[in-house]
Amino acid sequence: MDSILLDRLKRGDMKAFDALFRKYYPLLFAYGCKFVREEIAEEIAQDTMLWLWEHREENIIRFSLVKYLLRTVYRKSLNRIEQEQVKLNAETCFYQKICENVLEESDLCEIDDLSRKLREAIRNLPDNYRESFVMHRFKDMTYKEIAGELNVSVQTVNYRIGQALKLLYAALKDYLPVLFLLLPAK
Repeated sequence: MDSILLDRLKRGDMKAFDALFRKYYPLLFAYGCKFVREEIAEEIAQDTMLWLWEHREENIIRFSLVKYLLRTVYRKSLNRIEQEQVKLNAETCFYQKICENVLEESDLCEIDDLSRKLREAIRNLPDNYRESFVMHRFKDMTYKEIAGELNVSVQTVNYRIGQALKLLYAALKDYLPVLFLLLPAK
């Protein structure tokens, strides 16, 4: 059955995609929940299915569609866990320094300086990147919520936030170790 749907999908048949989405999305979401929070599992499952649609013309799936999709969710989940672990480690280190009173006044001035530079870098982002980034990072909205409010696809939101992060990291590359301390954890 999957091979027939995949053949139809390659030809751009939206009904085939809908059938695959209805069949596999719940499984991908449930599998993602084994590794990450529900909100993140939802984003990963949606992103995986959207990726399938966007790359439908490529011959990527050679054996089992379900194994391919589950492996994709697994890798995306591990990547997200690793990103969150990096943030947690930076925050823990910062907290330990505060508890040990090791932070000097000059360190706090550097953090204030970085905070100003971060605000400036965010202001300098292209409008659509900035809007999506701010909604996600500072208003705690999911990609799905942002997509609904901006009337764009979840994949577009994902792209905009990814581009915003690349631009911010480029603008603040000298401050990356401290940057993780100022951005809210997700």
